[in-house]
Amino acid sequence: MLFEQRFWAGLADGSVTITFRRWKRPQAVAGRRYRTPAGIIEAERVDVVTPESITDRDARRSGFESAQAVVTNLRGDASIPVYRIQFHLVDEPDPRAELAATDDIGADDIAEIDRRLDRLDKASSHGAWTRAVLESIAAQPGRRAPDLAEQFGRETQPFKLDVRKLKNLGLTISLRVGYELSPRGAAYLRSRAAAAKRRTPSAS
Repeated sequence: MLFEQRFWAGLADGSVTITFRRWKRPQAVAGRRYRTPAGIIEAERVDVVTPESITDRDARRSGFESAQAVVTNLRGDASIPVYRIQFHLVDEPDPRAELAATDDIGADDIAEIDRRLDRLDKASSHGAWTRAVLESIAAQPGRRAPDLAEQFGRETQPFKLDVRKLKNLGLTISLRVGYELSPRGAAYLRSRAAAAKRRTPSAS
């Protein structure tokens, strides 16, 4: 679930526990968990409300100073329903982060990563990209996403969405600026390089 950066601190310290969104259809379900920049949250209640019913108390719990500020900040046409999502921060490690930190990968892990990357490549409208992007990030840690995207002749936002798919597999880590390979991603590329070396006939 997306939150503007100004709300990240409140999400992390537990002071932000409500958000209001205009959605044509529900994008959150009570009981499900969602990743945010501050960690994983679990939705407790998802209700349709009217802008007039939003209270100042709920506004403060959503990171605003008043109900009017919430209503002013709502995006989308006024005819679109307003949803009130109440949630709490889950005090558990992010499984994605735990996966990324694991560099002890075996043949089965490598085969599974290959399978997942092949599937992403096959579904892509711009051809195979996964390994090339991993290698580019490995060679240029911390490089700005627009710069990396330009190297591949791509628009920044679609490129960033693709890198997020690699992050979901535990292969990359987002930095304040740019990306770097996770320990798991680095181990995967090392395994590929070693396999390629074994396949290359040695000079006589």
